[in-house]
Formats: sequence, structure tokens, C-alpha cells
Amino acid sequence: MVFTANTLYYQELNRQIAACADPEIVVENLLGQRYLGCGSSGRRFRLYGTPGNGLGQYLNGSTIEVFGNAQDATGDTMNEGEIVIHGSCGDAAGYAMRGGRILIEGDCGYRGGIHMKSYLGKYPVLVIGGQAGSFLGEYQAGGLIVVLGNGAEGRVPVSYFCGTGMHGGKIALCCDEAPSGLPRQVLVREAAPDDLAELRPHVEAFCKAFGGSAEAALARRFHILTPNPEAGYRQLYTYE
Repeated sequence: MVFTANTLYYQELNRQIAACADPEIVVENLLGQRYLGCGSSGRRFRLYGTPGNGLGQYLNGSTIEVFGNAQDATGDTMNEGEIVIHGSCGDAAGYAMRGGRILIEGDCGYRGGIHMKSYLGKYPVLVIGGQAGSFLGEYQAGGLIVVLGNGAEGRVPVSYFCGTGMHGGKIALCCDEAPSGLPRQVLVREAAPDDLAELRPHVEAFCKAFGGSAEAALARRFHILTPNPEAGYRQLYTYE
């Protein structure tokens, strides 16, 4: 089913989509309509234009592909499924996501992956092709964030306060030198072969979606950020 958004109010657009039984949904001429695909499962969305805030919130198994940029809170608390953005994304992408995967071709704003978490078989993944703003992985509790740094020419592809409050999960940054000025709660090391093996399926998915060579991407230098168990938040969180 094909919908044309134009200036249609977001609530009406979402009502029409919810009333449609077709699992394949195309929306054209998006102009910032919010909350598309929220909580959905078993559907495939192809979105053209600029979807608004809250794209794919609580996503529960659907696939959303955006041919354009996305705004804030994409994939907020998503549980399962995939969001693919052929462009850049605003702030708080993957906020509290607990499963599924988000692939962003370009850059990501502030607080990407804030409070991501993993539980039992759920393991969220956020891949950013370009660079990320400040507070990437703030309070990260699980899952994987990968920043490929395309266009950064080997420079650290994140801004300030990366990993602040991090107490779980992993961040992989593609850069020639290790980032400096990290919080004491964060350890940094050069990627080992097992780290690259963990990155591989997600980098391959990124290259399949947007082009490029996974082998060439993985041949570059990566640095891995993980929580420091000696300087973390043990008084607030338990460990198994």
C-alpha cells in the first residue's frame, strides 16, 4: 500500500497505516510526521522524505527503511527489527533500545545509544557510518555501538563525553589514534581479532545496505571502549 503524506497530520497518517492490512507499506513525501511504525511487527516500511521524531519507537520486529534523513529518538526503546536510514539521524537514536539493529549511513546527533541495554537473547546494535555527536553511549548498559568514521579521515569520529556513565556493552570507533579525555569509567584498547569478528556481520549489513566493502572497512584501525569495573557504578548496578 502506498500513502502520500504531504501535509497530512501525523495522527491521521498513522491511523490510515494502522487500518491497512498490507504488510508492505510505502509512504511518500514525508514532511516530519511523527511516530511512524511505532510498536509494529511483521511489516516492512519504505519511507521517502523526512520522517519526524519517534520513528520506530517500541519497534517489535518490523523493518523500516528511510530514503532521506531521520529526526530525533529514532528506535526509542525498540525491542526487535531493523531500521535503515539512507541519510543522517538526529539526537538520541536508539535511546534505551533493547534489541534489533539500526543502520545509519551518515552522521548521528547527540546521545546516540543512550542507555542501550541487552537482556537474555536480546542484543541491540547501532551502526553509524559517519560521525556521532557528544554523549555517545551515555549510560550504556549493553549492546554494541559501531562508528565507522566515514569522512573523518582517521580522526576520532565522536565528539565530547563519549561513554559517560557507561556500565555495560561495547563501543567500537574507527580511528587512527585512541580517543582521549574519556571518563574514568571507560577503558579503551585497540580492537583484537575477536572484536573484529563481532563487528563483521553488522559491517557487512551496513555495506549491503549502503554500498562499499566490508573487508576494506574492517581493515582499518578500530578502538574498543568498554566499562571499567574498577571505576564504575557498582553501588547502583549488579553484575552476574
